[in-house]
Amino acid sequence: MSVLVLTVDQQGSRRSPDRVAETVAALAGVPTLRAFEQTVGDEFQGVLDDPAALPPVVEALLRDGTWHIGIGAGEVEEPLPSHARAGRGPAYLLARDAVTAAKSSPWHLRVCGADPAARALETTLWLWASVLARRTSRGWEVADLVAEGLSYDEAARRLGISPSAVSQRAQAAGIVESRRARELATELAARLLGKEPT
Repeated sequence: MSVLVLTVDQQGSRRSPDRVAETVAALAGVPTLRAFEQTVGDEFQGVLDDPAALPPVVEALLRDGTWHIGIGAGEVEEPLPSHARAGRGPAYLLARDAVTAAKSSPWHLRVCGADPAARALETTLWLWASVLARRTSRGWEVADLVAEGLSYDEAARRLGISPSAVSQRAQAAGIVESRRARELATELAARLLGKEPT
């Protein structure tokens, strides 16, 4: 069975409080094959088999800005144990390699896998990360409302600003580019999982 194993390690954990528990709780609504859970120290792990689940996880972690993100794409030994941390197989080894490499990589993120789509996914996520890194708090306000399904006009009313101001914020925040990046990341994750995007 092909899966995506995410191994995520907190940056600078010796100098800051352990944020694993709150981050795992924040990701609880994401559909997973095996839920995110703390492994050792300041690290957590989860297993995904839904390509559409990857972008929201990556976006949340990049937005937070305090994580080394390793994604391993490959097979796991079956039957898969009930806890993510107990699994074995190539995808787990690749995720370990990825999170180690992420510590000295752009955007603290790496994707490892034998399929060429793994490199394409990594490139897509790096480019998306560069868009998100420029997004201001005002840009996130608009992006969050649009993600809830609001139109620009509805977002303008909610924020008490003009529709043109919302449009300007959306453009500066790279909302359209971000949407395209999510779509491409989902397609590439689907290819790695041997599935059609949902």
